[in-house]
Amino acid sequence: MRISFVGGGTDLRSFYSRYPGRVISTTIDKYVYVTLNRPPLNKKISVRYSTNEEVDHLSKLKNDRFREALTDLGFHSGIELATFTDVSVNAGLGSSSSFSVGLMKALHLAKGRKLDPRETAEEASRLEIELVGEPIGKQDQYASAHGGLNVFQFNKDESVDVFPVHLDYKRRYDFENHTLLFFTGMRRLASSVLIEQNANAEKNFETLKRMADSVPEFEARLTRGDFKGMGEMLHEGWLMKRTLASNLSNAIIDDLYATGMKNGVWGGKILGAGGGGCIMFLAPLEKKEAIRCAMAKTAKKHSLEDFSEIPVHFVQSGVEVIANNERVIKTTPSVQ
Repeated sequence: MRISFVGGGTDLRSFYSRYPGRVISTTIDKYVYVTLNRPPLNKKISVRYSTNEEVDHLSKLKNDRFREALTDLGFHSGIELATFTDVSVNAGLGSSSSFSVGLMKALHLAKGRKLDPRETAEEASRLEIELVGEPIGKQDQYASAHGGLNVFQFNKDESVDVFPVHLDYKRRYDFENHTLLFFTGMRRLASSVLIEQNANAEKNFETLKRMADSVPEFEARLTRGDFKGMGEMLHEGWLMKRTLASNLSNAIIDDLYATGMKNGVWGGKILGAGGGGCIMFLAPLEKKEAIRCAMAKTAKKHSLEDFSEIPVHFVQSGVEVIANNERVIKTTPSVQ
């Protein structure tokens, strides 16, 4: 999964078809796992996620991503697929696109084709945007496929440029250490926010342009270790993002964010499309405990029973295969 910092929303076709979109993000140590099996004596199609489905024809599958991916790649019988995650879906960490990346990587491998990260990202984007018809962008697919800390640029011709951001160990550790991540306990479908955001693309064009153009400055401040300045940019970005759609924030999110600001955070944002999910802050080390306590009190006030802090570390790996035909290929934790 991933955390995006600034530029979110400019990876939508409604914007980058007119002006280059840019996003800076990092993958984190929270994963989506996809498993695939071809049982020789079972001719049915079996998929397992939050529920179980076993059908004798693809058209009967209710899960649209499984159904469209299997149909597109010509799997009509004798296949078992399952997925599970480290963090619940609809948390704003890109789990849906991480799943699509893992799914397309696995299905192509079962066909004998080893996709590179760029091909994997494009196949996952095609699945979600073209085949399923989700009103989403491409940043999450590229983040999950490539892994690491990157700037992504989304171009009018549909190409995506990937620029890795190289940090030494100490700078990356300090960045992690100044980061706080909380799950608000509120879940939302990204599409419900993004439909309105796409519809408002023309009206919000100048705001989105400023968001895209802020990415190089954020990267420069990160390179210098200016975490306070990065936090201030996150705050400015959040204020801009809130104007993109009416359902991007709500009274509870506003109260949680204000609690962080009152207790010393430099800045933050709701991750993903908005409307719920996770909230991320950059904060001084000496104020982190006070922030945690204050956030817990605010969550209790709003009866957010699932509110919790999520410990997080940045990782370099993108999608990985751990086993194929019972032969271990890489000793990594998952198909991510």
